[in-house]
Amino acid sequence: MLKKIRIALAVIFFTGITLLLLDITGALHLWLGWMAKIQFLPAVMAVNLGVIIVLCLLTLVFGRVYCSVICPLGVMQDGIARIRVNALRRKKNRRPYQYKKEIKWLRYGVWAVFVAALIAGIQPLVALLAPYSAFGRIVSSLFQPVYIWINNLFAGIAEHAGSYAFYGKEVWLRSLPVLLVAIGTLVLVGVLAWTGGRTYCNAVCPIGTTLSFLSRFAMFRPVIDKDKCKNCKVCEHNCKASCINIQEHKIDYSRCVDCFNCIEDCKFGALRYRFAWKRSNSSVPEGTSEGTDTGRRAFMTGTAVLLTSTLVDAQEKKLDGGYAEIMDKKVPERTVPVTPFGSKSVKDFYDRCTACQLCVAACPNDVLRPSGSLERFMQPEMSYERGYCRPECVRCSEVCPSGAILGISKEQKTEYRVGIAHVNRDLCIVETQGTTCGNCARKCPIGAISMVRINPEDPDSLLRPSVIEEKCIGCGACENLCPARPISAITVDGRRDHLNA
Repeated sequence: MLKKIRIALAVIFFTGITLLLLDITGALHLWLGWMAKIQFLPAVMAVNLGVIIVLCLLTLVFGRVYCSVICPLGVMQDGIARIRVNALRRKKNRRPYQYKKEIKWLRYGVWAVFVAALIAGIQPLVALLAPYSAFGRIVSSLFQPVYIWINNLFAGIAEHAGSYAFYGKEVWLRSLPVLLVAIGTLVLVGVLAWTGGRTYCNAVCPIGTTLSFLSRFAMFRPVIDKDKCKNCKVCEHNCKASCINIQEHKIDYSRCVDCFNCIEDCKFGALRYRFAWKRSNSSVPEGTSEGTDTGRRAFMTGTAVLLTSTLVDAQEKKLDGGYAEIMDKKVPERTVPVTPFGSKSVKDFYDRCTACQLCVAACPNDVLRPSGSLERFMQPEMSYERGYCRPECVRCSEVCPSGAILGISKEQKTEYRVGIAHVNRDLCIVETQGTTCGNCARKCPIGAISMVRINPEDPDSLLRPSVIEEKCIGCGACENLCPARPISAITVDGRRDHLNA
């Protein structure tokens, strides 16, 4: 029963978080957004003390159930490990694992680097090591494009049938470096899970190490009754955390993730999940079963099936009237990066962002993308080559679990000024081609651009754009819709402070 509860809860959490990262409609975040907010690192970055205290108490009472139920990367590893174990059992090889001592220098070394990076504000390094952020990169970079392709297939079928139940969405490569990091992470985690079960969790993952400080003192734990144990080592060979030393009848609770495989596999009843305070780790007197029923109903941990991954850049060239190829826009150099509406400032955003890619995956206007800058690597930034931040859209503020983007309404969005537009007259077609335009002024949703005559004294002089800096909010409509190629003649630089600009 314990294992079934753990698997059921794990599948629910894994499926929910995966769907959050795949969703292109925003409909699921209303119902499942809380699953992202109870992930450990986002809760820490959001200073969500309630969630942090609950997760710590959960670990102190029941052990590292977070790692096997709530953490999607942990559940993914269980899925990979299960595939390998089933393959070995078909070959009648029932020894997939064996007890191994913890690799202390690696485990605590990575943890020390993670904590130092967190304190120093080196967020790209924090995001690289955090399990939730890693899972977010894998899903948004590798699985979401496949999901969108399938969606587009249904959209095409529905359109031919006269239905608009689905709508197409373009697939494009947001960031090659982040894609490569996602592939590397998937390969690393996959190989470690295939060969060693929970090796990544117990040797690399800093969140697992943090929780291990509490789990070794957990109130309820799997406990070995050495009077019943026959030393068959079935439990040791099926422990994916490699933390059961049956020779000494001991369990390393700092590495145990409460998967309950050992309890299910023991045919002699020598392993029980029970109240373990004031009890020996190595032996439990026969007949002391108080708390066992309560422990068996406790909140438990997880498994899931690994999704296959593939990504090819499916972006097609657009044509002007079917004849002339339109040149793609290039990303301009910005003196200050532009961060989303709802972020207090550039510094506050990058200090809190976990680079989980949830906002990037949810952005319906293709404005957010992972940064390739070493200073902000994998963390989102706004750019307007494919769209602009529409005044009515607050999707990213609804999904951010770490507090990097505050939840704001459409009305509150107008209070933020994330950037300011600048006109490069050397690129403006009014100057270069001697023709009228005014596209930026017509499309500006707040009227922050006016058209002024090149020669004020000549009434027939052409009109060129001029930005009213006090009104500009940095939505990027002008940059996106500017006809100049490959760099827009009007570009947006970020403001460092978004509320007091």
